[in-house]
Amino acid sequence: MSRGNKVIAMTLARRKFLHLVAGVAASSAAIPSARAQGYPARPVRIVVGFAPGGAPDILAHLFGQWLSERLGQPFIVESRTGAGGNIATEVVVQAPADGYALLLTSVGNAVNATLYDKLNYNFLRDMIPVAGISREPLAMEVHPSFPATTVPEFIAYAKANPGKINYGSAGVGSSLHMAGELFKLMAGVDLVHVPYRGSPPALNDLLGGQLQLMFAPLPSSIEYIKAGKLRALAVTTSTRSPVLPDIPAIADFVPGYDASAWYGICAPAGTPTEIIAKLNAEINAGLADDALKARLIALGSVPFALSPPEFGKYLADETVKWGKVIRAANIKPE
Repeated sequence: MSRGNKVIAMTLARRKFLHLVAGVAASSAAIPSARAQGYPARPVRIVVGFAPGGAPDILAHLFGQWLSERLGQPFIVESRTGAGGNIATEVVVQAPADGYALLLTSVGNAVNATLYDKLNYNFLRDMIPVAGISREPLAMEVHPSFPATTVPEFIAYAKANPGKINYGSAGVGSSLHMAGELFKLMAGVDLVHVPYRGSPPALNDLLGGQLQLMFAPLPSSIEYIKAGKLRALAVTTSTRSPVLPDIPAIADFVPGYDASAWYGICAPAGTPTEIIAKLNAEINAGLADDALKARLIALGSVPFALSPPEFGKYLADETVKWGKVIRAANIKPE
C-alpha cells in the first residue's frame, strides 16, 4: 500500500473507530445485561507487550490486583514481548471478543499504525478502548559521569559532538524512542538510537555507563534518580512532575516539546459494550481510590481516568501525532 493510500485508510479507520466507541457511552447508562452481571466467570488475561519489570508490567500488575479484588476472579498479567508490542496486540485481536483477553495499550500502538507498513490487524478497527490508566512524563536521564547538568548544556555538548551520544530505548517505536526522536528534531541534535528489548536492560546499561542518555519511565527509574545513581536533566511533559518538582521540563528550553508515556486497557472489537462499561467503571474506581492513586503518584504516574469514547479520541489523536514524527524522522521498524 502506498503511503498516501495508507494515510487515507488510517483516516477512515479513525472515523469508524470514533463512531464505534461512541456507542459505548450510550450503553454505559443502560441497565447491565445478565452477560455483564455474570462477568467475569473465570480468569481474565491482561496481555502486556513489554518485558517484565518495566513500567507497563508494574501498572498491569497493580490494576490486575485491583480488578481481581473488585470482581472476584484472577486478572493474570501475561507477557508477550516482541515487535514493539505488535505480538501482544495480535494475540488480543485474535482472541474471542468476550472480555477475557485484554491488552495493556500504550503509545506504541499509536506509533505502530504508521511505523509498520504491513500489520495483521488495524488497531483502530480491530480494538475497542476500555479505559485509560496512567499518563506519565519520561525523564531525560544521563549517567552521573556525563559532562552536562542542564538541558542547554546537553544540547551544546551534543552539537559539539554529533553522533557520539548513544541513547537507549525499549525498542523502535516505544515511547522512549519517540521522545528521543522528537527531541532530536526539535533541538537539532544528532543522537544515536540504541534499541533494547524492553526498558529494564536499557536502564541497566545506563546505570553501568554503557549508554549516555535515556528518556526513561519514572516508575522504573525514579529511585535511581533520588539515590543519585542517575541524573535527571528534565521531564518530557510540558509541565513539571509533582514527584520531581525541582526538575524542569524540556519545554522550558525547547518550546513546544511534549511527550509522555501513557497506558490504558483495550479489548477486541465486538466485546459487549456492557462488559466494557463494567471494566471502565471498576478501573476508574481504582484511579479514584486514595491508596491506589497514591501508589501511582509515588511511581511518577498521573491517573488517566477517561470514558471509553474519550480514550478512543485520545488514541486516534496520538496515532496522528506520532505518525507525523515517524514520517519526518524517516523511522523504520527493526
